[in-house]
Amino acid sequence: MIDVSISGERHGQINLKVNLNTPEIKQSAKIWLPYPISNNEQLIEDIKIEGNFINSAVYKQPESGTLYFFAEWNKAEQEKRLEFRFKVKAKERIVRNLMDTGVDIPVEIKKYLLPDWWIPTDGEVAEIANGIQQGKSGILEKARARYDWVIENTKRDPNIRGCGLGIVEVTLAKRSGKCADLSSVYVALARNIGVPAREVFGLRLGKKADQDITGDYHCWAEFYLPGTGWVPVDPADVRKIMLVDNVKLVDVQEIREYYFGGVDQYRMVLERGGRGIKLQASQESKPLNYLMYPYAEINGKALDYFDPENFRYSVHFKQL
Repeated sequence: MIDVSISGERHGQINLKVNLNTPEIKQSAKIWLPYPISNNEQLIEDIKIEGNFINSAVYKQPESGTLYFFAEWNKAEQEKRLEFRFKVKAKERIVRNLMDTGVDIPVEIKKYLLPDWWIPTDGEVAEIANGIQQGKSGILEKARARYDWVIENTKRDPNIRGCGLGIVEVTLAKRSGKCADLSSVYVALARNIGVPAREVFGLRLGKKADQDITGDYHCWAEFYLPGTGWVPVDPADVRKIMLVDNVKLVDVQEIREYYFGGVDQYRMVLERGGRGIKLQASQESKPLNYLMYPYAEINGKALDYFDPENFRYSVHFKQL
């Protein structure tokens, strides 16, 4: 029996504004935005999209099932505007009384065991995983051991832009990174030893009644436990609390337990498990690392979504 408790909710309106003020009037522009959907953890309502774009559509990413919104502007508009609004009600999700039933992993889940360029399972990943593996059996024990390893052997690097790039080899070499980096390491270590796992890309909801959340994108992870389903884990937030509060591992035991099987209500999901995405509607640059931030191209050249001053967008939260 799955034990999922809900003890908190966060209800508000998200307002994402984009202004692609191109240097020259004769420049075309395209943009892709995560299109959030309702699920057991969140309710998305009253989506409204406005702007002076000429074409738009909603597409689905085949591998991950992620939805995203596409819009484009012609060369006649120098100021290219878009506003994306919706209401969200996010729930705290705590999965407890975890039990490894030992049943087979469903066929549709097995793709989350496979390595790729973004999530390698050989090399240093394999060496570390073999060390963690000693004395561990079953998916639950293996998943917990990898969670503990990331917390105990990596640190948060506040100087990395945004959520990081999630390049596993780079993060392991430095033993530090941001949330996408540490989450990707967890997923790679889990997949190496037969634990299905994936990243979750999302957005932190404001804790104030009215708050700018442009810099509050966040990434965590999930592993699949047969008989239970997907279980959230967030080793990166444990390391963030340690850094922000200037405390040691011994001081975060309670929060460490919380984030193995639990995530708070101050976050919403934008995408799960998609890496190296080739976007529909004529994306001209290389495949996208992950779709969490707004992504745009001017005359076929990708803008830096880690730089909202030059790629002008803002995200605002208002409590309802």
